[in-house]
Amino acid sequence: MNIAVTGGTGFVGSKLTDALIQEGHHVYILTRSPEKYKDTEQVTHVGWLKDDYNPAAKLQDVEAIVNLAGESLNSGRWTEERKRSILESRIQATEGVLELIDQLDKKPKVLVNASAVGFYGQSKTKTFTEETTEPGRDFLANVVTEWEERASQAKEKGVRTTYIRFGIILGEKGALPKMILPYKMMIGGNLGSGEQWMSWIHIDDVVGLIQFALQNDSIEGPMNGTAPNPKRNKDFGQTLGNVLNRPHWIPAPAFALKAALGDMSTLLLDGQSVIPKKAVAHGYTFQYPKLEPALESILKK
Repeated sequence: MNIAVTGGTGFVGSKLTDALIQEGHHVYILTRSPEKYKDTEQVTHVGWLKDDYNPAAKLQDVEAIVNLAGESLNSGRWTEERKRSILESRIQATEGVLELIDQLDKKPKVLVNASAVGFYGQSKTKTFTEETTEPGRDFLANVVTEWEERASQAKEKGVRTTYIRFGIILGEKGALPKMILPYKMMIGGNLGSGEQWMSWIHIDDVVGLIQFALQNDSIEGPMNGTAPNPKRNKDFGQTLGNVLNRPHWIPAPAFALKAALGDMSTLLLDGQSVIPKKAVAHGYTFQYPKLEPALESILKK
């Protein structure tokens, strides 16, 4: 297949590109700075989201699009300006994809759009599946709702559309390096009460679910991108400490995290228990359904 990927040079995008290449696909990476990258036999970098670029001219034979573009949630304090940037980066990229689809004579078969479990809001008691249709009411839920509403417009253009609501992605990059730092300093422990849920997923299963959604014509709409065994923060931290052979003993008080991080502290202090009901029902087999082997595969290489 000829597959276009936005965000293809990032952590998830680069892993996905490698996997698609191994399967024999040709990957077109959409980027604002194609001149920074070298094309290969199976990877072509295509300029987009600037007036000088005409990506449709190079993508008339594209059969699928994967949209991973969006500013990182955990790279700085959430000022009002930063919040706007988090939302606008996702909306701009998704609208860019929709515009591209309009310009293609032959529409791609499928759009796989990244999303997030933040859609569900926060709860220490509820469990969420794709059958939960009522979004939360906080900032992240609002971002995800607008993001998915934009992506769903591709379906109106005749393109099968799915959005994968990813949880905390575990890999050598992303959130995990920041999570292990306190343990390396021997000060790891609960974040706040430790009762908040952490719905996590190994990077290999992130890639696997995207490939699964590309190939499975019966998958549409939301699909949860989380392992089937979420953990409360206290249990996640204890497992992480065990894998690192470091103690899990010094809690970080909620008030201190809120003072240090502001609204961004919600990423650490709040969460939701999310189950990948649709993926399992369609026959996806997780490579890492349980946390300890997932962490060991990353941290004990």
